Amino acid sequence: MPANALDISGLTVRHGDVLAVDGIDLRIGRGETVALLGPNGAGKSSTVSAVLGLLHPAAGTVRVLDRAPADAVRAGCVGAMLQHGGLPSEARVGEVLHLVRRSYPDPWPLEDLVATTGIGGLHARPAEALSGGQRQRVVLALALAGQPPLLLLDEPTSAMDVEGRRAFWTTMRELAARGTTVVFATHHLEEADAVADRVVVLAGGRVVADGSSAEVRSAVSGRTVRLSVTEDADLTALPGVLSAERQAGTAVLTTTDPEATLRVLLDRGIPLADLEVRGASLEDAVLTLTTGAAR
Repeated sequence: MPANALDISGLTVRHGDVLAVDGIDLRIGRGETVALLGPNGAGKSSTVSAVLGLLHPAAGTVRVLDRAPADAVRAGCVGAMLQHGGLPSEARVGEVLHLVRRSYPDPWPLEDLVATTGIGGLHARPAEALSGGQRQRVVLALALAGQPPLLLLDEPTSAMDVEGRRAFWTTMRELAARGTTVVFATHHLEEADAVADRVVVLAGGRVVADGSSAEVRSAVSGRTVRLSVTEDADLTALPGVLSAERQAGTAVLTTTDPEATLRVLLDRGIPLADLEVRGASLEDAVLTLTTGAAR
């Protein structure tokens, strides 16, 4: 059994004259939960498409569980939820699920699959009558029908409400506990921070950071100081401050030396009301890393 679920070496993808993926190397071990992050055009979806064999790279190699992508998909080793995937509009959920499960030699037991993905009660419903969140859960059930060891998700919660997102990621944690490798691309960085074992940040088709969420956040220096202030509060020339903003009675300061910054605020007689000091968030880190890469 291969040690890695995914081996990508020198992957280069072009869409006409556009270089979408620029020679990336990536190894993902079996059982990992990995978030692919980055702005639009960073190369996330193109990388996922190359792993699924949906496009032919200009250069480089992709191995999925030590198979070529198309072979791995045909063998039922990969399940996928794509951002622009669809369901047959005139079919009922149960019919589609039955058809997909029949295509695998060892499908996921129906009762457990329905319970795991939360689609109970939807069997008789036409696909066109599903809400956005219901549709995503049905697509997840189809992706899992063959019990794939690798699951690829491209913006999986984009149509879900808060409750639906929480239920979805609870399911992902359960799958990871069973040994499924989960690789997902998302713009919801709080989800990546809460769920992923590992974060891979892409910008301009290249990997600009790869590590745990804590490791990626630590790559960005500075802390954020937030406090309530009056309009006449003097926030000029504070030590350590890289940037200062006022937002409806709240000051947001980015500083490399929060103790020195707060000491001067106290010396100026500015009350430290509603004070909050925190390190860089994952969103701060990704924005800094991707902006720097673009420059």
